[in-house]
Amino acid sequence: MPELPEVETVKRTLNVLIKGKQIEYVTVRLARIIQRPDDIQAFANMLAGHSVVNVERRGKFLRIVLDGLVLVSHLRMEGRYGLFQKNDPLDKHTHVIFHFTDGTELRYTDVRQFGTMHLFQPGEDLRLPPLNKLGQEPLEPAFTPERFKEIVAGKSTKIKSLLLNQEYVVGIGNIYVDESLHRAGIHPEDSAKVLSGEQLDNLYEAIVSTLTEAVNAGGSSVKSYVNGQGESGSYQDQHLIYGRKDQPCVSCGTMIEKTVVGGRGTHYCPNCQRPTAI
Repeated sequence: MPELPEVETVKRTLNVLIKGKQIEYVTVRLARIIQRPDDIQAFANMLAGHSVVNVERRGKFLRIVLDGLVLVSHLRMEGRYGLFQKNDPLDKHTHVIFHFTDGTELRYTDVRQFGTMHLFQPGEDLRLPPLNKLGQEPLEPAFTPERFKEIVAGKSTKIKSLLLNQEYVVGIGNIYVDESLHRAGIHPEDSAKVLSGEQLDNLYEAIVSTLTEAVNAGGSSVKSYVNGQGESGSYQDQHLIYGRKDQPCVSCGTMIEKTVVGGRGTHYCPNCQRPTAI
């Protein structure tokens, strides 16, 4: 958390808030957020004078595209951006401040301090870590049923673990994997290779529809997530399975169970998501 729908929503709000603004200077209050370059003063010096051209997304990462640089930002568990006036009170968890020439400030806050920022020359960011090994974007035209089947074909990995692996399909985290598997009627511990073509078609449709609906709802605010304008998402109100342990399944009334798959808490309906017979 945040996953693709939440990062997509932050991307869209940041484009409204900061697109076209010029950075006057940058203040770094917590050095470990800055991963590249490893010198925070160099990071600040490189950004000074550059303007925001666009804000884009790659998987769960934000790409803040400047005129001559690309800032890659991962929010991790608790990271968030907000636009403030320079005289607004400063939250104690504010770690990086981008001061714009118009007197506003883009502030990055992170209670858990797990977020990261990498600064690149244009084009470098897609060839180097952390973006260089990311897999297929699930909401782009290239993500077809056929492409999805190519990705999972023959793999003995549990389907939930496979979907969480960002080298195959990007942006789907714990919430949306559980939701998609439930919609498709697939048990999270099924091996990918035992799933039929029809099951994979159903799962493909479930992934696309779940993510699309979540983006339209502004993401899920199950903990502290808000978008760049400080607004919560509403998709948590539409969750069919995630976070509903010991509540009745909306499809069949069976009590939802929770287990652990690949180290992640996993919600499923034992009736609607029965293991696939081999």
